[in-house]
Amino acid sequence: MAACSVEQLLAKAEQEEAEKLKSISVHKELDLDFDVGNLLACDKNRIESRDFREQKKEDFLRSLARDNTQLLINEIWKLPTERVEEAIVAKLPEPATPLPREKPPPKPRPPTKWEQFAKLKGIQKKKKTNLVWDENAKEWRRRWGYKRANDDTKEWLIEVPETADPNEDQFAKRVKAKKERVAKNEFNRLRNIARAQKVKVPGVGLTPKAQQSKDELSRAVSVAKTSTASMGRFQDRLPKEKAPKNQGKKRKFEPLIGDFSSEKQRQLELLKVMDSKKPKLDITKAVNKQMREDDREEAAAKHKKGAGKKGRKGNMLGKGKGGKGKGGKAGGGGKKKGKPGKH
Repeated sequence: MAACSVEQLLAKAEQEEAEKLKSISVHKELDLDFDVGNLLACDKNRIESRDFREQKKEDFLRSLARDNTQLLINEIWKLPTERVEEAIVAKLPEPATPLPREKPPPKPRPPTKWEQFAKLKGIQKKKKTNLVWDENAKEWRRRWGYKRANDDTKEWLIEVPETADPNEDQFAKRVKAKKERVAKNEFNRLRNIARAQKVKVPGVGLTPKAQQSKDELSRAVSVAKTSTASMGRFQDRLPKEKAPKNQGKKRKFEPLIGDFSSEKQRQLELLKVMDSKKPKLDITKAVNKQMREDDREEAAAKHKKGAGKKGRKGNMLGKGKGGKGKGGKAGGGGKKKGKPGKH
């Protein structure tokens, strides 16, 4: 009995091991459709309802998923492989099945002015190293940021140029120049974003340019004059200068104190419209519309009636002239006028 039990245990262990290590060859009546680019496998084989009922649902589905996954992995191993950092990698082909997207694919970012200029001139971007040799410290330091190389902001003494004012603060001048550079870079960044979004840059016409139009100059002058506390009321004008036009719409606000009867009436009318199920009829508008339609119909009838009278009058004249032409003194003229009447 002991030997039999040992044999049974060994057979059971072998069976469990065989279930864990199943064969990589899977037999299917119909071959699967593979899209290795998307790691997709479509199984068109019919599922036997008897097998599905006899086994547990989870075990049956797990076995089916295992077989299909094994077939997909077999297809992957048929692709060309290469070793990358102690790992074998297979290069997947282009996907063949288009997958739906929730949103459209993002559009490529439009190039900036510098990128367009560089492409036109054939300028290629060169990657700079992060470390630079500092002659003063005699060591390698970062190109930008904290403790950067050749940092001139840490100097305690600045030589005054010969053409500069000796009483001018060179330290303040350097700080101001840096702030201007930062502001210019930020303005260029915002302008690139505005150009990409196809919107106008804030303050168009007020920024300095090489050549400005007449409208831009006049707008800049008007904005400069109305930038005071009095909105330009006490600003001096040139002899032939015209008064500035009010640009934009002036908003009107209801008073915060005083009589609120008008506001109460508006709110009550709004509630009445919201509460009523029937659409509100504008009697004046409806009457005017009906009057315009009546006038239009009457004018069309008169035009039609006048056209009919004109045609009948022409026929009557033709017949009369033809009759007189037979016995008239001028026989030739009478015949010519009488021909249309005979027809």
